[in-house]
Amino acid sequence: MASSVETLEFQAETRQLLRLVIHSIYSNKDIFLRELISNASDALDKLRLESLAGSTVGADTSDLHIALEVDRDARTLTVRDNGIGMSRDDLVDLIGTIAKSGTAGLLEKIKESQDAAAAQSLIGQFGVGFYSAFMVADKVTLRTRRAGTDAGTQWESDGEGTYELQAVDGLPVGTSVTLHLKPVDGEDGLADYLAGWKIRQIVKQYSDFIRWPIRMAAEGTGSTGSTGSTASTGSGEDTAAEDAAEPAVETLNSMKALWARPRSEVTEAEYTEFYQQISHDWLAPAETIHMRAEGTFEYEALLFVPAQAPFDLFSRETKRGVQLYVKRVFIMDDCEALMPNYLRFVKGVVDAHDLSLNISREILQHDRQIQAVRRRLVKKVLGALKTVQANDAERYAKLWDQFGRALKEGLVEDPDNSQALLELLSLPSTHDTERPTTLREYVERMKEGQDAIYYLTGETRATVENSPHMEAFTAKGYEVLVLSDPIDEIWADRIPAFDGHRFQSIAKGQVDLDEAAGEDEEAEAERTRREQDFAELLPWLTSALSEQVKQVRLSSRLTTSAACIVGDADDISPTLEKMFRATGQEMPPVRRTLELNPGHPLITALRTSYATDPANPALTEIAELVYGGALLAEGGDLPDPARFTRLLTTHLTRGL
Repeated sequence: MASSVETLEFQAETRQLLRLVIHSIYSNKDIFLRELISNASDALDKLRLESLAGSTVGADTSDLHIALEVDRDARTLTVRDNGIGMSRDDLVDLIGTIAKSGTAGLLEKIKESQDAAAAQSLIGQFGVGFYSAFMVADKVTLRTRRAGTDAGTQWESDGEGTYELQAVDGLPVGTSVTLHLKPVDGEDGLADYLAGWKIRQIVKQYSDFIRWPIRMAAEGTGSTGSTGSTASTGSGEDTAAEDAAEPAVETLNSMKALWARPRSEVTEAEYTEFYQQISHDWLAPAETIHMRAEGTFEYEALLFVPAQAPFDLFSRETKRGVQLYVKRVFIMDDCEALMPNYLRFVKGVVDAHDLSLNISREILQHDRQIQAVRRRLVKKVLGALKTVQANDAERYAKLWDQFGRALKEGLVEDPDNSQALLELLSLPSTHDTERPTTLREYVERMKEGQDAIYYLTGETRATVENSPHMEAFTAKGYEVLVLSDPIDEIWADRIPAFDGHRFQSIAKGQVDLDEAAGEDEEAEAERTRREQDFAELLPWLTSALSEQVKQVRLSSRLTTSAACIVGDADDISPTLEKMFRATGQEMPPVRRTLELNPGHPLITALRTSYATDPANPALTEIAELVYGGALLAEGGDLPDPARFTRLLTTHLTRGL
């Protein structure tokens, strides 16, 4: 028997919040069902917890569940649970009034600034996602009875300014929320929320892993009621007919939140099935990372490293990030705040216990707890890759082949983890033309007295290996890293050292391998003699080529080529310069140093000719050809190809 109806006004701040919810905060109206199911799940959790503590005597916890009921004639959708329920005072405190602690003042500031992102945070923080029901309903009727009490209460409102309360006898323990739905309006995002397929779609997307079963009448069998909650009336024949027509009930959610189960209880087949479901990959994952964090901020994570890179790994439009859940409720795909760009190939789920359901991407980017989670996830992924590298070289080689280029980006983007990433590098080198090397292996093979890790960048391995800069290093047996990925140009220039050994480009600065190995007196005397022999030619060449180079000097890195071009230690490489220009960036011209091989016949002949007739105009043309040849040898572009070709043809003809 129902009592008289009591009409109350919403707290002023609650009315403001309702307007924000209905008109500006939620861009996707489908999530009203996510919110109501999440509230129902919380109510079931609370009843289960209180029953274990013995504080809800008589509560039935044998079949805790959530039921969705559709009534097309009345245009209502009901979300029913047999959880903890609420008392009259609970309804007034939780729904009629938003939380205290300065919330009203904060809400006023939000309203004035029209900051929807902040309002989303407020809603999630104070658990008022229930209001989202008014996005899709003209009226909401809530009926509830708290476990351990006999009194039931009905709450009803159109969300405008008031709500009605009345006591209702005979209600089962739990809560039912009945939405009197607005008409379907595609332009306003109001779908047909009475359609079974739409309800299933929403539950599958947002609530599939809720731990309690979400039930609904199977298609074409009528509405679903809570088990044992509906009293029968009428004759025995009518009752028999109703029993015969009892609707078939289906469970809409899988409840298989693998990340919430101990790893020992999950099979590899289950991991693979789940990975394929969230990644749309047909292969099994190469590596599975299952972790749980407890303490001030609790979360579970289930991450996967694919066996094969997606086709769009290096596309600018590629969506990245893992799925974010809050207590098994789906929040968003591609949560970029949880995974850095260079690990964009990692798939998986993070389920945080203490976030709001309505946290925005913008807030996540600056949330300290999320940043702490991100740091731990990154360390876990890098640690898992390190373990594979140490224990299964063949499998790691396959992973590096797929994701190595992306991991190198981390050396530029993530300085905090640069040393861990350096350990993971697998780089081609002159030590073995087939098998790449790690930096650790390189350091172990370094020659006595060698303090630098030598490398050379270029567009292809062939270009690098055939570079004149390689000649002395090859002749003296020094190992050089062969870096031909575009990203190599950037990270190698920014990372100062590995394990105390600096990175040194053999195309930059002064390189003296004799000095590094300990030069003897005879070699030192030979060096002094050559410097004296070329004392007049070098200043003249520097002047003749002043528009192209900053200096001409003798080289200790050449053995067979006549000349090479060398940058200063701080100069960008020619390949990187090309990359910047290709992206439309204006680059100031970089003048570098021309190094000559004092033992090459062309260079010795040029020295002799200059000593004999320094005014000979042909010498300037020979100087241009030497510079042009060195530029071509490193894969550079000639400033005037037509002139170079003409000069080369002329001097070749003279020589015949």
